[in-house]
Amino acid sequence: MTDDPGLFADPADPPRPAAGGGPATPGGVRRPQAPLAVRMRPETLEEIVGQQHLLGERAPLRRLIEGSGASSVLLYGPPGTGKTTMASLISRATGGRFEALSALSAGVKEVRTVIDLARRRLAHGEQTVLFIDEVHRFSKTQQDALLDAVENRIVLLVAATTENPSFSVVAPLLSRSLVLQLRSLTDDDIAAVVARAIASPRGLAGGVELTDEALDHLIAVAGGDARRALTALEATADGVVRDAGVDSDGADADEHRVLTIEVSDVEAAIDRAAVRYDRDGDQHYDVISAFIKSIRGSDVDAALHYLARMIAAGEDPRFIARRLMIHASEDIGMADPTALQSAVAAAQVVQLVGMPEARLALTQATIHLATAPKSAGVVKAMSESMADVSAGRIGNVPPHLRDGHYAGAEALGSAVGYRYPHEYPGGVVAQQYPPDPLVGRDYYHPSEHGFERELGPRVTRLRSIVRRITKGPAKR
Repeated sequence: MTDDPGLFADPADPPRPAAGGGPATPGGVRRPQAPLAVRMRPETLEEIVGQQHLLGERAPLRRLIEGSGASSVLLYGPPGTGKTTMASLISRATGGRFEALSALSAGVKEVRTVIDLARRRLAHGEQTVLFIDEVHRFSKTQQDALLDAVENRIVLLVAATTENPSFSVVAPLLSRSLVLQLRSLTDDDIAAVVARAIASPRGLAGGVELTDEALDHLIAVAGGDARRALTALEATADGVVRDAGVDSDGADADEHRVLTIEVSDVEAAIDRAAVRYDRDGDQHYDVISAFIKSIRGSDVDAALHYLARMIAAGEDPRFIARRLMIHASEDIGMADPTALQSAVAAAQVVQLVGMPEARLALTQATIHLATAPKSAGVVKAMSESMADVSAGRIGNVPPHLRDGHYAGAEALGSAVGYRYPHEYPGGVVAQQYPPDPLVGRDYYHPSEHGFERELGPRVTRLRSIVRRITKGPAKR
């Protein structure tokens, strides 16, 4: 519940050298202990890269950062897009006291302690800004504990989440807060972040330079995440400086020379080979298309190759998981009903565990789907049923299937004559289920693949029992 000096250090304080003097860059600037991503956190509104849709002249986020707004805010967006930075700048702009909680470690008790402290401060005219990271991990009870304090402005809440708050934040808290969606940084944004870090005295002070290929690779592995880009840059620069012979005292034969970072240096530092892949261009669509078509074609090895390319290039694992879940129903369906379970489980691992460990679950799901028997029966069944509805083949719900749980239902004939299947042998009984225009219409056509080979005869038997009293085939 206290400030993290690494995340929210006063920008007026100059960076401190590491204990013992710390190693120097080739340009002779001492490196502070704080990571490069922390040192390069924007100190002013002008230093923020990206999010221009929220930082326009009269935009609410700009007003908050400039200190002219008083709304609690939910910042929603992918990692590394500036949520923590925005919270820090809002805190400074209000001139109030700052408290930070992480939903990963704080409980209701900690929330109430901060609110009580904020209430005492407010009695003396002092505002408290409460920053909650990963707020989607708060339980409903924990979120409810914030409602009164937010509504009465006992605290100015700044909450950050990577999940859609419409699904992960309780409605009362949503209605009391301004919800702002941050977007992944573009390649140009990441390039600007990297260039500033190289040139700034807070960063590498011009001690290194990047080849175009090295910059492209850094941008690719960043995946729109500024923090990831700066972490990779720092690791690479450290390796290059070390290889250049800078000793533990920071001494170098020519401490003002500029060292060049090649793509091989980036690869060596982050253990990730260069991959030709543009997350927003043709390569993005080509690779995911090849991935799905390889699974559909049952080529497990090709599918794994394309999966590896996406992971190595920094593709959003949630995107991969979504494609696997879609494919499980689209191209496998009832030929192997467990395929969807595997895909959903992989998506949950991505959400609950994260990368890099989640890549194993994505691999397992890919292998399952690629080797599973295939069927387009689910797609065809949905397409044909939707086509009939779109064409107006609807009809009235048969009276015996209508709701009978209200006074007067029986007089209207609703639910009268309904046969409860569990009272009949095999749990199946002959009665009309579809509207009159669709009696006898078949939508689901099981294939001869996998489980559908067993399912086909069962579907035929069920139809023969259920339709014994049908009125004839539906007209097409």
